[in-house]
Amino acid sequence: MTKQKKIQKMLVIVLTVILAGFLSGGACDDGPGGKLADQCGLSCPGENEGVASGNASISGVPSIDGFFQACVNFNSQATLVTDGINAELDAIAASVGLAGGADLGAGFQAAVKAKFNLAGDVAIRVQKPKCEVSASASIEATANCDVTVDPGSVEATCEGKCEVDASADVSASCSADATAEVTCTGTAPNLECSGSCSGTCELTAAAACEGTCNGTCNGTCSVENTDGSCAGECDGTCEGSCEMEAGASCSGQCKGTCEYTAPEGGCSADAKAEVSCKGEANAEASVNCSGSCSGSVTPPSASAECQASAKAEAELKAECTPPSVDVSYSFAAGASATAKAEFEAWLHGFKGHISALAAANAKADIVIKAGANLTTAATGAVKGAASDLAADADFSVAFKLACVPAQITEATDMIASASTELKGSFQASTSFVTGLAKK
Repeated sequence: MTKQKKIQKMLVIVLTVILAGFLSGGACDDGPGGKLADQCGLSCPGENEGVASGNASISGVPSIDGFFQACVNFNSQATLVTDGINAELDAIAASVGLAGGADLGAGFQAAVKAKFNLAGDVAIRVQKPKCEVSASASIEATANCDVTVDPGSVEATCEGKCEVDASADVSASCSADATAEVTCTGTAPNLECSGSCSGTCELTAAAACEGTCNGTCNGTCSVENTDGSCAGECDGTCEGSCEMEAGASCSGQCKGTCEYTAPEGGCSADAKAEVSCKGEANAEASVNCSGSCSGSVTPPSASAECQASAKAEAELKAECTPPSVDVSYSFAAGASATAKAEFEAWLHGFKGHISALAAANAKADIVIKAGANLTTAATGAVKGAASDLAADADFSVAFKLACVPAQITEATDMIASASTELKGSFQASTSFVTGLAKK
């Protein structure tokens, strides 16, 4: 920066601060024109009017205010996820006669065993939830905060798999030194799954079952129905159907969801196609993406503060699919048919709550990291951008930019408060789910 620029910047800042103090002190309140500051638009947000109150229009500069909007959206999303986790935990507690907010550790296991006359603890196996981050949301957010970005001509990059049109030419999605690999997810051709099956696998012959065996277990079954058929893990071979876990192979007909490498003709029209890129030595490479990404998204190139808000906006809109849940249990000797029927009815709801918790926990992890990144950007890229823009701005814009530091403090305090609440619920939920996991 030249010496003249430095002097100009210092004068603008000094005059802006002086005028801000003069106007905020009410010097114009008693004049014939009333509140001159408000009439001229030269006023900073007052108490309960700033970012923490949902107002992102602080500076009038798109890249700066776009960041504040991301902070407002973070607060809303963090609160939503926190409330969702707490609601699921309270519902589980109430289902076994415990008070809301109760410690769902040993107290939960004792309550379940007493209520349904079980012989031991309930144990669960939960698939890893699949989360997708919207690359298109990051592109839209980048265009909103940077007028030089044309949303129709840019793409984000995805470190993972990007959902694409099943009939699209995906070769351009990878760099010249990387190879595109397309994965289809949906109903397998002729129900013959050459990849991994999740959901129901109809066994055509006795076979090992990596999941819940519904039928005859030629071995030891962890859960048996009243008629002696198996409805749990089978330590042996299973005849009937198998509720598969993600990543398992199906030796029969996959009536669930099959994930397989796209054949030469591409994925069928009713399947979801995802492209990933492989570089040298089969290493993962980023893929150009404008849809949903099952990984980390980097927005299109823009100013640092704009990229920070665009990345956060995409992450806050992440969708995590509730996974399937497998439960093991055993009834105590002499358990009545009524107790068993009541437990099976309870079990259906319990699985739903655990599945929702697993998805919410995955979303919480993404949101917490987004909040940390926003805080880092606030005190770095955003604060620096506001200072640099003020040096070349006219007086009214420079005045509004002088409001930014106080709002950065308000925004980071808001993020810290919402993050603390979310982390508390997240830790309680993950501790409960982990404690129930099958050993």
